Amino acid sequence: MYEAYFGLQENPFSLSPDPRYLYLSPQHREALNCLIYGIHEKKGFMVVTGGIGTGKTTLCRSLLAGLDGSVATALIFNPALSDIELLKTVNQEFGVRMGRGRATKKRYLDALNGFLMRNYAAGKNAVLLIDEAQNLPHGVMEQIRMLSNLETVREKLIQIILLGQPELLRLLALPSLRQLNERITVRYNLKPLAREEIHHYIGHRVATAGGRTEAIFAPGSYGRIYRASRGIPRRINAICDRALLVAYGKDLRNVDRRIVRAAVRDIGSGYLTEAGSAGANRIICGIIVAALLGTALFLAGYGYIRGGFHWPFFR
Repeated sequence: MYEAYFGLQENPFSLSPDPRYLYLSPQHREALNCLIYGIHEKKGFMVVTGGIGTGKTTLCRSLLAGLDGSVATALIFNPALSDIELLKTVNQEFGVRMGRGRATKKRYLDALNGFLMRNYAAGKNAVLLIDEAQNLPHGVMEQIRMLSNLETVREKLIQIILLGQPELLRLLALPSLRQLNERITVRYNLKPLAREEIHHYIGHRVATAGGRTEAIFAPGSYGRIYRASRGIPRRINAICDRALLVAYGKDLRNVDRRIVRAAVRDIGSGYLTEAGSAGANRIICGIIVAALLGTALFLAGYGYIRGGFHWPFFR
């Protein structure tokens, strides 16, 4: 709606995980390099975690876009599957054809193993990426571990990347999944962007959409965007998208702090509430401590009046 008004070719703050818009912050670049290393060195299991909206899926899409024809890839973004449904989906993603007959776990595994062996003989690699892996049922996790047994004497035939929220780490830490956890050779945890990265993040997305950041966002807007988003890319996108819409509606060419404040108010106070939760918690803790101290002083004074400096707690 506002793209042409601001001289943009497309919406720079869409929430879709377009790999063109991946901002390679130092940590995102490091995470991507770790995954590329793990794939080419055939390390087997890799895990990338991060909070909601930190860029895991976009990173995943960017990784897939950067792999060449020597790597067969399969992406699963709906992990709410049974173990046999998982195998069926993996085979479908890799383009593995099944012969006629009853669909059993053994037949799916045999077909997948045959594909991977042919792939390996052709000098190729294979990568399976599972997004939102924190939602994987326990039995499916065990099936995934079994997939890592598809290997030659020297190398893994398939590299498996699990992407998920921090709950994935707690899931992997369960004693029953110890064997799987011990096989993970590459781990990375994505964190929100730092305050000084907000300007570069927004600039990258605006430039990718064909615009100039300085002509749209005022310098004072970045601090407000950071405080409201706490550096989480998905929230930054939502705030900036609404801010551009608000500015467009007011026939303004520049997004300043007031426009950002109005945008946050429009999309809901959750951003500001969450952003200020740490400060609010500190205030609440301060009030509690002050109340306890006041109570202690009152009781101490009461004890003095009743017979000297004897704390009532220990009498």
